[in-house]
Amino acid sequence: MQNRFVLISGCSGGGKSTLLVELRARGYRVVEEPGRRIIADELASGGKALPWIDPAAFLRRAIEVALGDMGLAKAHSGWVFFDRGLVDAASALQALTGEPVLRPLCATHRYHRRVFMAPPWPEIYVTDPERRHDFEAAAAEHQRLIETLPALGYDVISLPKTSPSARADFVLATLAADPSPAP
Repeated sequence: MQNRFVLISGCSGGGKSTLLVELRARGYRVVEEPGRRIIADELASGGKALPWIDPAAFLRRAIEVALGDMGLAKAHSGWVFFDRGLVDAASALQALTGEPVLRPLCATHRYHRRVFMAPPWPEIYVTDPERRHDFEAAAAEHQRLIETLPALGYDVISLPKTSPSARADFVLATLAADPSPAP
């Protein structure tokens, strides 16, 4: 059952990965962001499926990786937390190319109904070799997801701008109010 698959989405540089490090330290299963893994692979191999070279190829690969991640996560019991995932990649590909991939993919492959969103947080936003876009692009990405997720039937819950520990407490307390599996 995928209702135990919890999506952490939102603004790039909004603290999602740091939150997931905290959840992992508490013993929860965490799936790392597909995009960062793809970028690392492409840079190491000299590939071109990079968001700044061939964004459509990058997003198609991100969809494949996200689907694979969901398949692998089925083997684990309890909560599984995803740093981005299928919705992020499919909505970006559809916005970029107009290909109608979002609804068919996301109707078949679902996360928990509550999706946690990292809001734009300029005080902690930084670029790096894998995150080359500016804060305005990250905020636009967040806005697209804020509009997309409810249209797909998800309840969007904004993460507080607080410490990773307090954010993890918030996520776990919110999920505890649900009759879904725990670790």
